Amino acid sequence: MAPDGLTVATPVVRNQSPPRRRRVRLPSRRGLALWSGVTLLAIIVLASVLAPLTSPYAPNTIALKATLQPPSMLHWFGTDQLGRDVLTRTLYGGRVSLTIAASTVVLAGLGGMFIGIAAAYLGGIFDMAVMRLAEVQYALPAVILAILLVGVFGSGTANVVLVLTLTNWPRFARVIRAEAQSLSQRDFVLLARMAGASRLRIILRHIAPNLRSTFFVLLTLDIGLIVTLEATLSFLGLGVQPPTPSWGGMIADGRGYLDRAWWTAILPGSVLMLTVLASNLIGDALATTAGTERAE
Repeated sequence: MAPDGLTVATPVVRNQSPPRRRRVRLPSRRGLALWSGVTLLAIIVLASVLAPLTSPYAPNTIALKATLQPPSMLHWFGTDQLGRDVLTRTLYGGRVSLTIAASTVVLAGLGGMFIGIAAAYLGGIFDMAVMRLAEVQYALPAVILAILLVGVFGSGTANVVLVLTLTNWPRFARVIRAEAQSLSQRDFVLLARMAGASRLRIILRHIAPNLRSTFFVLLTLDIGLIVTLEATLSFLGLGVQPPTPSWGGMIADGRGYLDRAWWTAILPGSVLMLTVLASNLIGDALATTAGTERAE
């Protein structure tokens, strides 16, 4: 009671909840792998594409006074047995290897994709013939088959693209065929058939668009395989011919100097390894994403 007989209300103090802390979302392991692969591959591609602008040396310029110099500020990757700058040749070799890989992946991917869709949708003799041919190719290791085809078509950049395309199309065809067979039994495809849609329209409008995720996963995973196969053929002298630089050819040239000039083979091989690693990181992340979407 107050002195004047008035009642003073006691203020009620409400318990105020502490301010909410914003949760910092850390990137998932899948996202980290994806962006690491994309960043690494982008660096290698950009460095190779911009090689004529960034490198002060020509890839085939011989300087006998500067042979087998170790890595330095003047030559970051050192020089080879003919005095050529190894970094410059590595970047120019990347232009060749990545161009071959991109051309092969597109040709083998698109060809294998449409062959697989046609085999799944048409069935019958065509399906059996395609699958038996793919099985025959899978019976041989990819390197052995590529060497046999090089013996038939010859070496050189264009022939290497042709050989690697013929070697790798079954990989796309078998996986795409299995996916297309599953899709051909879905309700939307059956309804399109009942509506009188043609086979070509069903393939282009209903089946092919639903294979994009699988196609891109195979595409990214196949880049590393193609780069490795091309390097193997060049290492054996059956791929890109000198003096055009290639990663496999540089490793082959430098293997005789590993005891005194390790950089001539190790550094181009390291760039090759990082390229394969980057493509595999991207492919694995996309494959995990595609699997999660199917599960949902």
